[in-house]
Amino acid sequence: MIIVVVGPTGVGKTKLSISLAKKYNGVIVNADACQIYKELNIGTAKVKEEEKEGIPHLLFDIKNPDEDYSVSDYQKDLRRVLEDYKDRNIILVGGTGLYVMAGLYDYEFSKMNNNDYSMYSNEELYDMCLKIDKNINIHPNNRRRLENFLNRETKETKEPKLLYKNVIFVGLTTPRDNLYLRINDRVDKMFEEGLLEEVEHLYNKYGQTRILGSAIGYKELIKYLNKEISLEDSIELIKKNSRHYAKRQWTWFKNKMDVKWFLTNYVDFNQTIEEIYQYIDKISVK
Repeated sequence: MIIVVVGPTGVGKTKLSISLAKKYNGVIVNADACQIYKELNIGTAKVKEEEKEGIPHLLFDIKNPDEDYSVSDYQKDLRRVLEDYKDRNIILVGGTGLYVMAGLYDYEFSKMNNNDYSMYSNEELYDMCLKIDKNINIHPNNRRRLENFLNRETKETKEPKLLYKNVIFVGLTTPRDNLYLRINDRVDKMFEEGLLEEVEHLYNKYGQTRILGSAIGYKELIKYLNKEISLEDSIELIKKNSRHYAKRQWTWFKNKMDVKWFLTNYVDFNQTIEEIYQYIDKISVK
């Protein structure tokens, strides 16, 4: 079976995935767009070696930060992994919904036009996108993705269908106020673990690559390193952007996929894990 673990950032997906892989003798496959990249560790909250407990982790650290990687690339890579490990249970974990959709569903990529949107502001582009898809999961300041979305030849496609049998979607969530508090605390912890030093090293080594210029936690600190904003402002901007991203993640998964949601019990996470075990055992194909 394929167990898909989704949810906004900061709700415990990594810890849950380890537990699921141990119980169901599975391998863990990444579905986070930033964790594809080597050396982006602290800022992406990537699983540490000592946390893996010997479980195979696939599609992590497969690209250098100066290499491009698309949703289409991920679709091919995930389907190859699913074929290679078809005799094992798969734990697909991550917060990049489009990766999950492209890999597991009969998702087709639209042909691209080359219209010029240079006369429009980011806000105007975002409003145009919202008229096409009110649940669009693109940051209003990500101009490249906004223009790409508008340049797709076909906006409305058929309802995508799952290509695989026995796929179980589970999601972790928590009340918004608690989520935002935990995101803020996690950002502070990232700085204690050396996030600034990580970003400075990568920026000096690779320059402002596509991923470093778009990933939350990296793009804000690059502005600080370029003396565009203060360190304090960059920290607050990381927290703000992380909170907004978490909200968009929740909205996307809620509207795009049939996910069974579980409240994360931060006091006793094992209780949450047990609830998910019971759910999976009840509905999985024996």
